[in-house]
Amino acid sequence: MLSLFRRADPDRDAAQALFRAISEQARRPEFYTRLGVPDTIDGRFDLLVLHAFLVMEALKASGKKGEVVGTHLATAIFASLDDALRELGVSDMGLSRRIKAMANAFYGRLSAYAAAVDAPEMLETLLRNLYRGEENARASAGLVSSYVLHSLECLRAGESAATVLKGTVMFAPLPEISAA
Repeated sequence: MLSLFRRADPDRDAAQALFRAISEQARRPEFYTRLGVPDTIDGRFDLLVLHAFLVMEALKASGKKGEVVGTHLATAIFASLDDALRELGVSDMGLSRRIKAMANAFYGRLSAYAAAVDAPEMLETLLRNLYRGEENARASAGLVSSYVLHSLECLRAGESAATVLKGTVMFAPLPEISAA
């Protein structure tokens, strides 16, 4: 009902579209079935954060407008996390504590991914965060690392960065797993 009185905001609309794209990509079953990401609440959270990182990095390259869209995107992500916690039965009393912990994890992972400047560093960062230190996931983490770095390359390209500002995002194709 209140949305009837809200003025149209193209930046907020773009952020909502980006959030939907991030969520859809993070929910792709291949991450869990082929790439070994744990199909748990933590695994799903970490994939959401990883894809948010990719989009936010593309938005950084777009200056002030990218910053505005990024702020709306972060708001949409945390509103969704709040809704998810409520659906899981977290009471109002425990909600702020859990959201604060999730925010710390979210921004900590964004920083860690941003600090990973090459494939070996990204692999180690993914192994530590996405795979929770499981050494037997090293091969899968390497594949996801290639996917992340390729996605960053694609999203930072000039034409792609402009479309991200409008709410459209194209991630790199998921890596193929060769039969050993």
